Amino acid sequence: MSEAIELRGVGKSFGLTSVIRNVNLTVAQGERHALIGPNGAGKSTLFNLISGYMTPTSGSILLRNEVISGQPPYRINRLGLSRSFQVTNVFANMSVWENLRCAVLWATGHRYSFWKNIDSLPEVRDRTARILGEISLTARRDVLAGLLTYAEQRALEIGITVAGGADVILLDEPTAGMSHAETERAVALIRRLTDGRTLMIVEHDMSVVFGLADRISVLVYGQIIASGTPEEIRGNPKVREAYLGEEAA
Repeated sequence: MSEAIELRGVGKSFGLTSVIRNVNLTVAQGERHALIGPNGAGKSTLFNLISGYMTPTSGSILLRNEVISGQPPYRINRLGLSRSFQVTNVFANMSVWENLRCAVLWATGHRYSFWKNIDSLPEVRDRTARILGEISLTARRDVLAGLLTYAEQRALEIGITVAGGADVILLDEPTAGMSHAETERAVALIRRLTDGRTLMIVEHDMSVVFGLADRISVLVYGQIIASGTPEEIRGNPKVREAYLGEEAA
């Protein structure tokens, strides 16, 4: 199976402080890969490096064998990688429909033009409607995004992330702050929307991680200390010691 994402000796320093240290990591095409680790381990920084919001100090990052490290986020997005953020990132004063339509317009090569009837574009209209149904917000299509519940806003953001047509998706703590029931619905949505795509997810809820991921990597103090299947990670003594606070036998 070919790699969708590959990190080769990636490092990131801020002055004399090394935040990411010689990370080597591969995520296979079509794989659901979770990145876990304690707070401050560098997980969001690693996502910022992969998606182009930061440039590595050392090493290289590849997307389907093409080097993307150092390229701007919009160009990486055009190559087929899209991401969400820890903080909900939607246009609060635009409707649910308009939020999704913006993402679809960008993906289909159109520009948001206020002087023409963009809803007359069938490819844009149909694709927006399909994604709206997939995230179960059809009944809320005309509601301002800022008036949605927190869980609905997260669902909308995931919809926006996949609306661009990217086949490599990065989700940064998509279930943070959700109730158990909301988390279950969010996981079902993520599973459905990423079917056939490559998913890399940062998540603190271990029930989500072990229930969703094909493989898991553990980041501690900017270094990957273990990668493997959920069963391998669950039984890894280094993970228990460094991440779960248990001493290795």
